[in-house]
Amino acid sequence: MKISTRAQGCYSKDFLLPASILALWTLQSSQAALHIQKIPEQPLKDQDLLLSVQGIPGTFQDFNWYQGEETSGSTMLFSYIPGLQRPQRDGSAMRQRDIVGFANGSMLLRRAQPSDSGIYQVAVTINPSWTMKAKTEVRVSGAEQQQKLLSAHSSVNIGIVAAIIIGSLVAGGLVIGSLAYFLVTRGCKGQNHRMTHTEKPEYLPLSPTSGDNIYEVMPSPGLLVSPLSDTGLMHSTLKPPPLPPPMQPELEPENHHYQDLLNPDPAPYCQLVPAP
Repeated sequence: MKISTRAQGCYSKDFLLPASILALWTLQSSQAALHIQKIPEQPLKDQDLLLSVQGIPGTFQDFNWYQGEETSGSTMLFSYIPGLQRPQRDGSAMRQRDIVGFANGSMLLRRAQPSDSGIYQVAVTINPSWTMKAKTEVRVSGAEQQQKLLSAHSSVNIGIVAAIIIGSLVAGGLVIGSLAYFLVTRGCKGQNHRMTHTEKPEYLPLSPTSGDNIYEVMPSPGLLVSPLSDTGLMHSTLKPPPLPPPMQPELEPENHHYQDLLNPDPAPYCQLVPAP
């Protein structure tokens, strides 16, 4: 059976478009899966910087590191080929810097300087038709920026310590004030309770005013009877007892002593008997 040339051209065109779309999607997904993590995120001067590659497949042919926007021979830092005795080969952009590559695609920049700041890119070759790429930006802080960062951190730490101290003082003041208020109110309540049981109420005199009558409360001498009770009982109860007559002094007669001399009592003289 023979297939016409026109039919073969139609089949080739039908398969070419899906294959191109699949290859493009695979390339984009591979680039999106590759990621570079900076450790630390904001390196300081003379501090080691690790650029860790994440998402790299388990097997690959080689990988290349570049510094700059372009990936060419002039911007290559080094290339790494696993399986060789010396897998790392320095590029023209190395410039006497101490950079170490690792088999997992990561690189270590020792004693980073402010001049090392810029764009870093990595290209991982999986096979001749598949290369994964990723890039990141590095900012190495100089002495002035480092001093600013240290001062900012110190000021933040001082502020946190001050806030903690002030908060502790305020909390302690609130606790002491609450205890003092509780003790004062409890003492006042106890004193008022003792006064109600031991002390008698004092009646203050009313200040007289013009045209007002003043009344004085006196104890009743007898039993008070209701006005609705018997009238005779009320009169007998309310009638005060009779008062005894006043005692009059005995008046001695005038010339009492002269009367005794003129009329002596003979009784004492009668008792004198002459001796035999």
